[in-house]
Amino acid sequence: MNVRMGFPRLLLALVLGVATIHATTVAAQDVPINYERLSSLEEPLATEIGDVTFVLTGLLDFPLIAELRDDNETDTGFIGNFQVAARTQWPNRWRVGLSYFGQYATDPTAVLEQNDGYTDNAAASVGGAWGTVFGGNVSGLVREQTRRARGAGNASLALDGVLGTPKDWGGGYTGRFGPWLVGAIVNAGGDVDLGATFQRPLGNRDYRFSTRYTRRTYRPGDRPEKFDTSAVGTVGELTYGSTVFDAGIGYQRLASNGSTADRWYVSAGIRHKAGMLSLSLEGHYGRFEGDEETSAALGVQYDVTRGLSVNAGIHYAEAAATLDGVPLVELDETKAVLSLRYSF
Repeated sequence: MNVRMGFPRLLLALVLGVATIHATTVAAQDVPINYERLSSLEEPLATEIGDVTFVLTGLLDFPLIAELRDDNETDTGFIGNFQVAARTQWPNRWRVGLSYFGQYATDPTAVLEQNDGYTDNAAASVGGAWGTVFGGNVSGLVREQTRRARGAGNASLALDGVLGTPKDWGGGYTGRFGPWLVGAIVNAGGDVDLGATFQRPLGNRDYRFSTRYTRRTYRPGDRPEKFDTSAVGTVGELTYGSTVFDAGIGYQRLASNGSTADRWYVSAGIRHKAGMLSLSLEGHYGRFEGDEETSAALGVQYDVTRGLSVNAGIHYAEAAATLDGVPLVELDETKAVLSLRYSF
């Protein structure tokens, strides 16, 4: 739905009530609908009522944000989100689920790519040995399956991926065939997202390769102009022990009224975990019709105790491109973020 509204007190009370009935651990949800920057890394809370299993995850984050350019301003923010799901299995072994995700964020947290105010997503799914079909706010599912791994702590690499995010309701399918995971989404606006991921261990290393094609409409910021865009990209990932190396390349074309603009980019990063400390370093370079785009992110996370962590990040981004006088992308910032986070 992705609508802005007041925080739903009744729904929040229901979610907290479910969480306090009984806590056990269960498998992760089949159709993730949290496409925001932050998600809980803890095992979900769960309870059974009859033949239905209720699952809950949540997160609270309190960031301090500092602008490192000219004014050196600092500000504080807040992010709180939760995801609740109800799942059951029919006599024919089909798995049926309903999921709801809600998040409230304040203005300064935009550096973490969060939407300001209250936003939410909902989805329903039916799955079996043949795969899973689903409908609802599922626009980001293929991207989550095929994207590069997120950085540690408060790292957030700008420009890493296709410009534009579809907002309409839609439906799709995901299926696993041996080491292959495939996915497809079509939404109410006619946008299409197709992806495939191959993952398999070899010796003491794990390899993942993914590819994605997307076609959608892109609207820069709050401007009225719209651009038809199509893009392809691929990601390669190597996991060795507690270290993850990955890199991605992509191409995107934007078109409007007979004019076109081409964008090429490459992103790469490394993430390492040593005990309670996680570190990541990422970089991005691209060209947009002759104009350069660059970004970098450094992230640190220190796990204090179960669910509680201290997180830091430094973000740099600079890009500017226009088409027929319309700004397509405008970024020029360097920011640092320090936050205390609790997830469950």
